[in-house]
Amino acid sequence: MEKKSSDSLVVMTELVLPNDTNNFGNLMGGRLMYWMDIAAALSAMKHCAAPVVTASVDNISFENPIKIGNVVHIEAKVTRSFNSSMEVHMKVWGEDAIQQYKYKSNEAYYTFVALDPNGKPRQVNKVMPESEEEKKLFDGALRRRQLRLILGGKLKPDEAPELKALFIN
Repeated sequence: MEKKSSDSLVVMTELVLPNDTNNFGNLMGGRLMYWMDIAAALSAMKHCAAPVVTASVDNISFENPIKIGNVVHIEAKVTRSFNSSMEVHMKVWGEDAIQQYKYKSNEAYYTFVALDPNGKPRQVNKVMPESEEEKKLFDGALRRRQLRLILGGKLKPDEAPELKALFIN
């Protein structure tokens, strides 16, 4: 069965409180990663209608800090599915609700595996991208997956033709 990428969209909103911040009054990275993991898991569960576990987290670069008292918006959406795994792309925005402006904090990709009732990996629905951005993310997901598998020692570089094609003509 195929499901639209947009059907897995989850938008999570949090308020940055004092216990979420470091000594500089900025949201702690670990707290943000925790919220991102929840949003991404909800998106993956929405796509596959099954329990999921986090398999990997890609590089998270923090572009702009989110200050105490600001709002955090996390947009999570499944970009592509494989056999039992799904890649979830997230965009994180900070918002100063008083000054009325939003700013990008970061982006990341998380990978989740769907589980059957016995806790074993199970098949997931295919993803049907619709918008131009969804198609671009879908197309790049295979190369990102191959890179993750190579870095994790589960795939040899010679076994990743799509990734190899980026470097060799």
